[in-house]
Amino acid sequence: MQTFKDIVEVTVVALVIAILVRTLLVEVFVVQGPSMEPTLVDGNRLLVSKIAYKIGEPSRGDVVVLRYPLDPSKDYIKRVVAVGGDTIEIRLGRLYINGQLQQESYIEYPGIYNMAAVTVPSDSVFVMGDHRTNSEDSRYFGCVKEEFLKGKAVYIIWPLEKIGPVR
Repeated sequence: MQTFKDIVEVTVVALVIAILVRTLLVEVFVVQGPSMEPTLVDGNRLLVSKIAYKIGEPSRGDVVVLRYPLDPSKDYIKRVVAVGGDTIEIRLGRLYINGQLQQESYIEYPGIYNMAAVTVPSDSVFVMGDHRTNSEDSRYFGCVKEEFLKGKAVYIIWPLEKIGPVR
């Protein structure tokens, strides 16, 4: 009987720890759609740090999970390309931040579109998908308030051949 009691206690403690970790620290996110190709593809599973932006600020280059501003019941995954105070502009598909051309080695499909200069408010970020010709992002829905950021994508956990940090 003591063995059964020990098993139940260990199971309950493990469940409580798992619930706390998932609620407070990390969440698994499944990529849906092509907007982050080639960095992330449909079906990739990621660990998302839910505390990253509670203890720090978003940075250019971070891959983030956010609540979609036009329907907060949906989650999107995008890359932060500009933070509060930055001025962003796109000329012939090339990204300029504060007048400086950005080197984005992760972009395969830059497109050839233009976007007039926009200054990001201090409490917001500008996000874009890595597949620039197939991404609904801040070019469509505008700057995203930091409160909409659910977390920072930090690690690919599936498929096995892709396991590693999100770059």
